[in-house]
Amino acid sequence: MTDGHEVAATTTAPTSAAEQAMRAVLDASAVHRALTRIAHEILERTQGADDAVLLGIPTRGAHLATRLGRQIAAVEGLELPVGTLDVTMYRDDLRLKPARALGRTEIPGGGVDGKLVVLVDDVLFSGRTIRAALDALGDIGRPRAVQLAVLVDRGHRELPIRADYVGKNLPTAQRETVQVRLAETDGQDAVLLGVKGAQAR
Repeated sequence: MTDGHEVAATTTAPTSAAEQAMRAVLDASAVHRALTRIAHEILERTQGADDAVLLGIPTRGAHLATRLGRQIAAVEGLELPVGTLDVTMYRDDLRLKPARALGRTEIPGGGVDGKLVVLVDDVLFSGRTIRAALDALGDIGRPRAVQLAVLVDRGHRELPIRADYVGKNLPTAQRETVQVRLAETDGQDAVLLGVKGAQAR
């Protein structure tokens, strides 16, 4: 799931001239380093993260949340609860765009009440996906606090939303598109930047 206008990565090889012209701004090693840094920052900022829950926004945010959970376990020996939070029915553009496939919401057994919930997504752009995530989370429980971790923050916010943990700040133009590719869905880890004539919301 991507935020605002950015275009999600495809699972097939690029075919158009615009896609072929996309350039990598993060390779697999850089993605790994960014996630390692975010894991350490979560531990430092939450003083051990012992009451934290990681909720990834499908699809790629869910994979990133799982990876962060593994990173934190490797560093701290702490198995954080990891789940997914589908925001499809909470988006503010449902009436404007074709029907979307529903993702999966899987809340860990301990729930979210009184917990520190760290939402995880691949790209932060307008902030509208995160607003939808906050609405979805409010229907599930009442966390003690909510934080946001993203692999890429590309700017152009339309709502007053800021990430607490960012793998890479990537200044972009509105006409540019950011694609996050992960091994779990795309066979490789990379963040690509390119230009397209139109961007999907």
